[in-house]
Amino acid sequence: MLSQKFKNTNVNLASGSPRRQELFKELGLHFSIKVKPVDEIYPSNLKASEITDYLAVLKASAFDNELNDNDLIITSDTIVWHNNKALEKPKDKDDAIAMLLKLSDSNHEVITSVCLKTKTKQVVFSDVTIVYFNKLTVEEINYYVENYRPFDKAGAYGIQEWIGFIGVEKIVGSYFNVMGFPVHKLYQELLKF
Repeated sequence: MLSQKFKNTNVNLASGSPRRQELFKELGLHFSIKVKPVDEIYPSNLKASEITDYLAVLKASAFDNELNDNDLIITSDTIVWHNNKALEKPKDKDDAIAMLLKLSDSNHEVITSVCLKTKTKQVVFSDVTIVYFNKLTVEEINYYVENYRPFDKAGAYGIQEWIGFIGVEKIVGSYFNVMGFPVHKLYQELLKF
């Protein structure tokens, strides 16, 4: 299992997201949290998983000068891809409401990329989940934004919160990917790494 494979490795999860930390914990690996601030700016010609791949690698490269031989850094990035546009984290309440109005009564892709990096090796992979939203009323959207303040979430929602319970009609793909970590793929990639 993973704990055996990485017993002599300093595994570092570079994420401040409580959801990612919780999901990662379930893999049974001993790990530390290391977060570095990174300007999440990407070239405007990138689309869909190209964006998340680029940002996951960018976050990992912030650790280039301090990786020791037995360090593994794990970074990730998630976007909501809707109508050929990336919906990232909302800037404010109005932005969150506008995003949810766009997602209402349609489907979108949630794309997460993960970068595994040591001093000598780097692997990047991504996962896509399609999420179908029911038609949401303005009252429902306002209630959610007011009470759950989803300003740290791509697309302005957390599937594991109230809006996911009442608004998501179905998903195709991994539920955990929508929460921010494709744990099934991460497990497989770590086994191969």
